[in-house]
Amino acid sequence: MGFTKKPDFKLSGQLKSYLTWPVYIGMLFLVMTIPMYVISIKAGLLMTVFDVIYFVIAMLLFMYKHNDIMASMIDFAANYSQVQKGLLKELSVPYGLIDDNGRIIWINYRMKEILGKEKEQKKSIMAIFESIRKENLPDEEEIKEIYLSFNERDYRIELKRVSLEDISGGLDLLDEENSSGIIAMYMFDTTELNDMARTLAEQQMVSALIYIDNYDEIVDSSDEGNLVVTPGLVESKINKYICSRGGIVKKLEKDKYIALFTYKALDSMKSDKFSLLGDIKKVEVGEDKAFTISIGIGTKTNDEYLKSFELAKSAMDLALGRGGDQVVVKDNDKVIYFGGKSQQMEKNTRVKARIKAHALREILNNKEKVFIMGHKLGDMDSLGASVGIFRAVTHLGKKAYIVINDITTSVKPVMDRLMTLQEYEGVFINGSTAEGMVDSSSVVVTVDVNKPSYTECENLLNLCRTLVVIDHHRQSDETIEGAILSYVEPNASSASEMVAELLQYIDNGVKLKAAEAEAMYAGVIIDTNNFNNKAGVRTFEASAFLRRNGADIVRVRKFLRSDMEEYKAKAATISNMEVYKGCFAFAVSPSEGLASPTIVAAQAANEMLDINGIKASFVFTDYAGKIYISARSIDEVNVQVIMEKLGGGGHMSISGAQLKDTTVEEAVEIVKKTLDTMIEEGDL
Repeated sequence: MGFTKKPDFKLSGQLKSYLTWPVYIGMLFLVMTIPMYVISIKAGLLMTVFDVIYFVIAMLLFMYKHNDIMASMIDFAANYSQVQKGLLKELSVPYGLIDDNGRIIWINYRMKEILGKEKEQKKSIMAIFESIRKENLPDEEEIKEIYLSFNERDYRIELKRVSLEDISGGLDLLDEENSSGIIAMYMFDTTELNDMARTLAEQQMVSALIYIDNYDEIVDSSDEGNLVVTPGLVESKINKYICSRGGIVKKLEKDKYIALFTYKALDSMKSDKFSLLGDIKKVEVGEDKAFTISIGIGTKTNDEYLKSFELAKSAMDLALGRGGDQVVVKDNDKVIYFGGKSQQMEKNTRVKARIKAHALREILNNKEKVFIMGHKLGDMDSLGASVGIFRAVTHLGKKAYIVINDITTSVKPVMDRLMTLQEYEGVFINGSTAEGMVDSSSVVVTVDVNKPSYTECENLLNLCRTLVVIDHHRQSDETIEGAILSYVEPNASSASEMVAELLQYIDNGVKLKAAEAEAMYAGVIIDTNNFNNKAGVRTFEASAFLRRNGADIVRVRKFLRSDMEEYKAKAATISNMEVYKGCFAFAVSPSEGLASPTIVAAQAANEMLDINGIKASFVFTDYAGKIYISARSIDEVNVQVIMEKLGGGGHMSISGAQLKDTTVEEAVEIVKKTLDTMIEEGDL
C-alpha cells in the first residue's frame, strides 16, 4: 500500500494573525527590556531571562501543538465540506455541474427529479435539452441565460463558469478530463411567472376605430325604406362582433365608431381574419351595392391608452389611404394588414378634390419655386400628372421644375413635343441639379408615388420642408413623412385624372396647352389600359376636360405605339408564358436591346389577361441589377396584396415589386411560394 504525501498547508488571513500573536507579544517584551537596562542592569538581566524562557515555551508549544491545530482545521474543513455537499444536494433549486463538453458531472436531488430517467452522470446536457448547444456554454466571467420548455414546464437556465478553487475537495467530482474548469448550472421554473405574464398581456386593452367607408354614397342612392333598416343592421353586426369578444363599442358619428377590447380578443379576430369585413358586405342594400368598413387598431403601448388611440388613428389613416375595406393593426413601426381584397366603389362626389385644390393653391401662393417629381423610370401617368401641376404653378405666377433622371422610350415622344414649347425650356432637370437649387422658399410636389424610395430624388424630400403628395396608389407602411398636404385617392384611375380634377378647382381660368392635355390624356389611357381598368364616371369626366383642352386622341395613340424591337420582345414574352395552378400566368421578359424593358413587361402583363381562364399575370424583367415584377389582374385576384408580401405595392389590379440580390428563376419561385401560402391561408 502506498502513502500519499500530505499537502503543505499555509496559514493566511485572520487565522494566521490569531496563531502568531505570541510572537508579537515577545517582540514587545524585547522592546521593554532595553529601558530596564537603563534603570538597572540586574533588572535588565532578569527581564532578559524572562524573555528567553517565554520564547522557549512559545516555540515548544507551537512546534508540538501545530499538527494538532492543523488536524483540527482539516477535520473542520472536511465536516464543513460534507455539510456544504449535503446542503447542495438538498437545495430546492435544481443545481448541477457540467464540463466544457456539456457532460453532466454532478446534479442535486431536485434536478434529478426534473430530469427523471435522464439523471445519470456522464450524459451530455445537450442530449437532454435540445435548446442548449456547445456555443451556448459561457466563457470566463460570463453568465449565459437560456429559456426553454421541458416536460410541459418553462425554465430559465443559468450557466456560470467556476474555477476549481471554488469547488470543495469533499465533493470528489473532478478528474483529468475536466481539470480545466467546470460550469455550474441552475434551473429556475418560470412556468407560473410566464402564465401570469401571458394572462396580463392578454387582458391589456387596445383601441380601435371603425369607419363605414361608403356610408354617404349608399345612403344617397338608396330608397327611404333601406335608409331605416340597413344602417341599423351594420351597427348591429359591429356591436355583436366586438361585444361577443368581451369588448365595448361606442358610436361617435353616423358612420364612425370607437371600440376597446383585449389582446386576447384581438388574437381571436386575427385568427378569423376579421370576418366582420365579410359580414358587413352581406347586408342587403341593393343591386351591386354593399357597405364596407375600415378598422384601425393601435397596440403594444405599455398601458398608455392615449398612445394606443393615436396609433389607431394612424392605422385608420393608412387603411383609408389604401382604399378602405380592410383592417390595419399598427404596433409603432410594425404594420399588419387584413382584407382589402374587393374593388372599392368609386366616390362620385368631388368635395374632397375641391378642398385639396384650394389647399394646394394656398401652399403654392406662399412659395416661389416648385419642384415636381414622379417615380423612378417614369411612365406617361407620372409625366402627365407632373405636366398638369406645372401648368397650375405657372398659372399662379410661380417658377416650376420637373425632376426626371431617366427618360424612357415611353415618355420620350411626349417630352419631345413639350420641348417645342418655349415655356418648357430649362424645365426638365435631374435630381442632383434640383438638390442644388432647393431653398427655404421651395416646395416639392410628388405625383404618382407615395413611397420615398421610389421617387426620382429621395434626398430632395429631406432637403425641402414643404412637401405635397398626390397619388392614386394604395399606401403602405413606407410613406413620405411630414407632407403638409397629402392627397392619396386609391379609387382614382390615375394620377393624371386626379390632377385634371384639381386643375378645375385650383383657380379660375386654368388653361392647358394641347401638348399638356395630350400628355395627361396619355397617362389616363396607360393606367386604365384604354379605359378597361378602374375607369369610372370621374375618369371619363376628367378625360372630357382634357379633350376640351385640345387633347388629340389620334396623336396620343401615336405616342403610345411601340417600336419594332419592343413589339417583338412583348410577343416573345407572351409566347413563352407558363400557366401556374391553371389561372396564374408567369412569363420572363427580355431586357437586352430595349430602352424601357419594364414598360414592355407591363404591356405584356396586360395582354396576357386577355387569355381565357387567366386571373392574374406576373412578368419578370432582369434590369439594372434588379428583378422587376409587373403584376396585373382584372377583378378576381388582388395583385396588390401579393406584391406587398414582396415589398412592393400598387393597385388591386395593377401592381409591382422589385427584388434585389436574386435571379429571375429564384424570383419566379418566390412568387409561386407566396401564392401557395396565401391560398393555403385563405388570403386569395
